[in-house]
Amino acid sequence: MALEPDWIEYSTEEIEELILKLTKEGNSTSKIGVILRDQYGIPDVKAVTGMKITQILENHDQGLEYPEDLMNLIRKAVNVRDHLEENPKDLHTRRGLQLMESRIRRLVKYYVREGVLPQGWRYEPKKAALLVK
Repeated sequence: MALEPDWIEYSTEEIEELILKLTKEGNSTSKIGVILRDQYGIPDVKAVTGMKITQILENHDQGLEYPEDLMNLIRKAVNVRDHLEENPKDLHTRRGLQLMESRIRRLVKYYVREGVLPQGWRYEPKKAALLVK
């Protein structure tokens, strides 16, 4: 674990308040990390607070329903499916969609095993389109 840098002027409570404020503004957890790094000079939230941004949000009952990386992949797959409806002969993109959905299924398997997603949760493209939109 990295040591807390000396130049950080914010306490743990102030950082948690910043994270909650940035979440209310509609920023994702990764974007919050970038904002804290670039605008507030906090290089690593976990090094300072001892908790990740997602853990801080869960402690304040503002956790995400689905993990951010999974939602980003699902959103991307839905966009590729829309593209393939208009361009059915785009074989390179079809192969890319197969690889992307394989990655989604592996990630779902991991999150189910870790207890982040409920047992029996499955990726289904038609439901994914509703989930994203």
